[in-house]
Amino acid sequence: MSDWISVCQLDDIAPDTGVCAQLNNEQVALFRYGREQRVYAVANYDPFGKANVLSRGIIGSVGEQRVVASPLYKQHFDLQTGICLEDDAVQIATFNSRVVDNQVQLSVRR
Repeated sequence: MSDWISVCQLDDIAPDTGVCAQLNNEQVALFRYGREQRVYAVANYDPFGKANVLSRGIIGSVGEQRVVASPLYKQHFDLQTGICLEDDAVQIATFNSRVVDNQVQLSVRR
């Protein structure tokens, strides 16, 4: 069995936006920063707003960190670590991702 599952095409994610995918019954927010061939993958669940909405957030950067701002209460989550910039005691799950032949793939292992 492969450790990677294809969830969408890279072209399905417009530059500087996010989409939601499902991995093992869990919602995952996928973000494409600019026209990079890389995709960031984090839990779609906003622990402050208690809703699956992070894929609708605004991506950008705070200093050197690439972040998503929650569409509900505007907390910023680091796309690499999942740590909340406003409250480092709060962290969302991150997922390993890769792009192979224009397919966005998520690792089934964390």
